[in-house]
Amino acid sequence: MSNALACGLDFGTSNSTFARVDAQGQPRLLPLEEGRPTIPSVLFFGFEDDSIHFGRKAVAEYVTGADGRLMRSLKSVLGTGLIGDTTRVKARSYGFIEILGIFIGELKRRAEAQLGEPVDNVVCGRPVHFVDDDPVADRAAQDQLESAVRAQGFSQIDFQFEPIAAALDYERQVNGERLALIVDLGGGTSDFSVVRVSPERSRLADRSADILATAGVHIGGTDFDRLLSMTKVMPELGLGTKTRDGKRHLPVAPYYDLSTWHRINRLYNAQTLRDLRGTRNEAQAAGRVEMMIELIEDRLGHQLVGAVEAAKIALSDAGSTAFRFPVRDEVIATEMTVEDLERALHGSVVRIEDTIGETLKRAGVGRGDVDSLILTGGSTQVPAIARRLEGLFPEADLVRTDVLGSVGLGLAMDARRKFG
Repeated sequence: MSNALACGLDFGTSNSTFARVDAQGQPRLLPLEEGRPTIPSVLFFGFEDDSIHFGRKAVAEYVTGADGRLMRSLKSVLGTGLIGDTTRVKARSYGFIEILGIFIGELKRRAEAQLGEPVDNVVCGRPVHFVDDDPVADRAAQDQLESAVRAQGFSQIDFQFEPIAAALDYERQVNGERLALIVDLGGGTSDFSVVRVSPERSRLADRSADILATAGVHIGGTDFDRLLSMTKVMPELGLGTKTRDGKRHLPVAPYYDLSTWHRINRLYNAQTLRDLRGTRNEAQAAGRVEMMIELIEDRLGHQLVGAVEAAKIALSDAGSTAFRFPVRDEVIATEMTVEDLERALHGSVVRIEDTIGETLKRAGVGRGDVDSLILTGGSTQVPAIARRLEGLFPEADLVRTDVLGSVGLGLAMDARRKFG
C-alpha cells in the first residue's frame, strides 16, 4: 500500500494538522493553509454569499465584520450534552457532528490536493480523556469523532492517544533508553503519559508494554482564557456585584457562557436578552450590565474572548498588559498582570500537578526516575504553566517539541505502521 494513502490527523481544539511519512521514511506535516502546516480549528458560515470559510480565513472574515456565524472549539463538545444541539445558520440548522465533519472533510480535501491522490486510511489523535471520570461519555466522544471522520470517506480509521503520538515523534532523536513524561497541554485537554523510549523500541509495532501509565484532565488553553476572563474582564460587566437590595449576587451563568467559546452562541437569543434586562433593572451596577447587553446585542462575544486570549499571550513576554475592548461608546478597560494570570490559573495548575502525580503513581515511578520531560501542545508556552512543570522535574532533560506539530508527526508514523 502506498504510504500516501495512510496519514495522521490531529484534529485539535485550537489547531489541526495532517501528516504523512514521505518516501525517505520521514514524517512531514502537509501545508494546509497559506503554506502553513497548521490550520486553526475554526469555521465561519458567511451569510452574505452562503459560503463556508476555514481556519485563518474564517477568523479574518469574522474580524472584518462579515455577517455570519463563527464556530470554534468544536472538539470541546464531544462527549457532552451539547453534542446533540443544533445551531442555526440562516434557514438551516446544523448538528455539531455534521459541523465537525464539514471541517474534517475540508482537511481531507486539502491534504489530498497536496498529495495528488486520495487519503483512504487515517490514524486520528484523541486525548486520554475527552470527559473526566466518565468512561461511558468518553467512549461516546470517540464514537462521535469516528462518525464525523468516517462520513468523509475514509476506508479505515484508527485512534492513538495524542501524548503517545508525541512520544513517537521524540523517539526519533534518542540514542538510548529513556523514561519520558509527556505533558500535552492543548486547547481543551491536558494529557500525561509515562513512556519508555529507545531506538530499539521505536521499531516495534506494538508499544503497549512501553506505556507505563496515562492520565488526563479536561483542562486546556480555552479554560485558561475563560478563567482569565472570569477573573479580570467579567467583573467589568457586573460579575460579583449585587442586586440593589444587597441580598443577592447577580447570576453567574451568563458571564460563564460569555467567557466560553462554544457556549457564546447560546446567548444570542431573545430570552437571554430579556433575562439580562431584568437583571439590569435589579442591579446595583446597572451600567455594567447594560454594557454586557450591548455586547451581546452586537454579537461581540467571540471577539471578546479572542481579545482575552491575546492578552494571555502578551503576558508570556511582559509583566503586564493593558486590556481595552470597545463596546459602542464605552470601553471595557482593565490592567492584567502575570500575577493575575497565575492567580486565575492556580486551581487548574493544581489539578494538572495532581494528575501528573497520579500518572507517576500509576506507573510506579517517582519524579527522580523521569529522564525526559517532553512538553507539547500550545498551552505549554504559557510561562506560568511551564515554570511550574519544570520545577517539578529539575533533574530531567527538558524537551520542547514542535508544540503544534509533534502529535501530527507521530500520528503519521503510527499510520504507516498500521496501514503502510
